[in-house]
Amino acid sequence: FDAGSVPVGNLVFTSSTRSVGEMQDAALNMVRPLFATLPGVSAPPPFGGSARTILINASPERLRAYNVSPDELVTALTTANTITPSGNLAIGEQYPMVPLNSVVRNIKDLEAVPVRVGAYPAIFVRDLATVTDGSDLVTSYALVNGRRTVYIPVTKRADASTLSVVRLVKGNLAKFQAAVPDDIKVTYEFDQSGYVTRAIGSLVTEGALGALLTGLMVLLFLRDWRSALIVVINIPVALMGAVLALSLTGQTINLMTLGGLALAIGILVDMSTVVVENIHTHLARGQPLGRAIVDSGSEVSLPLFIAMMCVLAVFVPAFFMTGVAKALFLPLALAVGFAMIGAYLLSGTLVPILSFWFSKAHPSADVEAAPGAFVRFATRYAAVATNLVSRRALVLTVYLVGAVVLAAGAGLGLGTEIFPRVDAGQLQLRLRAPAGTQVEGTEKIALRVIDLIKEEAGGADKVELTLGLVGVHAPNYPINLVYQWNGGSHEGVLQVQFKTGSGLQMEPLKERLRARLATDLPTVSVSFEPSDIVSRVMSMGAPTPIEVVVGGANLADDRAFAEKLKGLLAREPALRDVQFGQTLDYPTLDVKVDRERAGLLGVRMADVSRSLVTSTSSSRFVVPNYWADANSGIAYQIQVQIPKALMASPEELRNIAIPDRTGRNILLRNVGSVSEGSATGEYARYNG
Repeated sequence: FDAGSVPVGNLVFTSSTRSVGEMQDAALNMVRPLFATLPGVSAPPPFGGSARTILINASPERLRAYNVSPDELVTALTTANTITPSGNLAIGEQYPMVPLNSVVRNIKDLEAVPVRVGAYPAIFVRDLATVTDGSDLVTSYALVNGRRTVYIPVTKRADASTLSVVRLVKGNLAKFQAAVPDDIKVTYEFDQSGYVTRAIGSLVTEGALGALLTGLMVLLFLRDWRSALIVVINIPVALMGAVLALSLTGQTINLMTLGGLALAIGILVDMSTVVVENIHTHLARGQPLGRAIVDSGSEVSLPLFIAMMCVLAVFVPAFFMTGVAKALFLPLALAVGFAMIGAYLLSGTLVPILSFWFSKAHPSADVEAAPGAFVRFATRYAAVATNLVSRRALVLTVYLVGAVVLAAGAGLGLGTEIFPRVDAGQLQLRLRAPAGTQVEGTEKIALRVIDLIKEEAGGADKVELTLGLVGVHAPNYPINLVYQWNGGSHEGVLQVQFKTGSGLQMEPLKERLRARLATDLPTVSVSFEPSDIVSRVMSMGAPTPIEVVVGGANLADDRAFAEKLKGLLAREPALRDVQFGQTLDYPTLDVKVDRERAGLLGVRMADVSRSLVTSTSSSRFVVPNYWADANSGIAYQIQVQIPKALMASPEELRNIAIPDRTGRNILLRNVGSVSEGSATGEYARYNG
């Protein structure tokens, strides 16, 4: 797991006139190159669309009528459209290139490619298929507010600043918009930088509040505004020293370092307060200013050092952590440590100097004994403390018993979590339809789930934005699986951002959704995952807080045991969404070729494979073939395929033509059988 793989937002492309394929092409080839040039940004390919592709949509009926196999059509196109180098010819003083039109310029020229010639009338591509400029097979849909669209996750490199990356992306939105057609709108959604900006705001608020309260206390008890000012000045100087030290050690301003600095504020003010108060104590005894400062410093330096070491000792274990835990907690420990060390050094340098300067400029305020309410309080406190010390055994016993009782009572009432919950007004839900569901069916389920979320939230006006991806990423972009994993066309992930001030609490909403979804969509499994950047990082990339791994030498035995374990876990009232992470029974149509019969008929397994893949997927996985757009210079794949609507039954599968070694075609049913079955949809390996 790498925290850099967690998106800090999404670049969303929407249009009311363009197709998803056109938006995908614009996002991939126009915006992504600009996006990738931004410092600190990693640019995965767009989500939700299929790559622009030159499609040769073959008709099964025409193939059978002309007795042409899919593989024969692929071979004809591959030999008629091929990339070849160009030579040169020396003519006089010139040396011109000699290019060949081996790659068509106009895709419609592919329709004139002959597939078969001879004694019979020639057969051309146009007789068997149509040629269109379209998109690859659809394997996923991205949904923004329920509409199909395309988006690019904004991810940063591990050493980059979240705030810097987000500012760069927002600052370049106009450039991205100018790179695409006017009817495509580019926006930045699900901005996660708010957590960092709020953390910085909290630090400023914490520092200001600490300075104000500490200054008021010093002013109240010492009645000297100059001493209060010294304490207040010490806070930002100590924090700036800590930030400098963090920079020198390769750290950045992030949630953990900001949390550490905020935590240290309440402690570091004590050091300067102790020094200032002790100086006033010596002045009250009649000592000269210089001697009072020197004696005060010598008295408190060791106690302050011990106090600092006690605080630092608490954070020493962070240096011995490993993996993600170390990456999370070491910056926090360093921030606290540097702030404490800075405050200690300042208490022995800056604070005495400022005390001397300020008091020297106003000598009348050096010594003031003003009996009042505080003096009377101090006198009574001293009497009570003396009385308690004389009964130390009783006081210690009462304290220990009371502390144990209070700690036990409070501890038993507290819940237990691996990491603290974060209610950021966001929701992420993973849905699993029955295995093998087409992506269009999963899309309908996702839209229904979005409607149910709006109903349970109290209306559509409570929802700011919804974003989802149903299906599995297109094979053109395997890197996208690093950022979001879906196990197949039956899976989808939905993100919901609720409006600020909606008043919704996420945990009760999740419970209501579980009950509603179980009633309205009983065949769909759902689970809630970390939604915001803090929860994702704190969960170390895990989709659930608890994961049980069942491993062994035999998958069937593993599954049998896992089924029993799942039943036991489902009975636990504290557990939710107990389900398998893998698809164990994905429906299949098993094609079994009789190798002996196929061999006697002159059919090779490779011939069956090529025709079968072309008919059920496309020729891109058999023979790569490319066409270059003359306007942009970008190369796109040419692929032969049979539209899904025309290959929609096992009978169509049995009627696929397979070429034999003599050039004749034999139907698949004559060399093999087709039967329904199931297979493991995903294998997970643990330590190999």
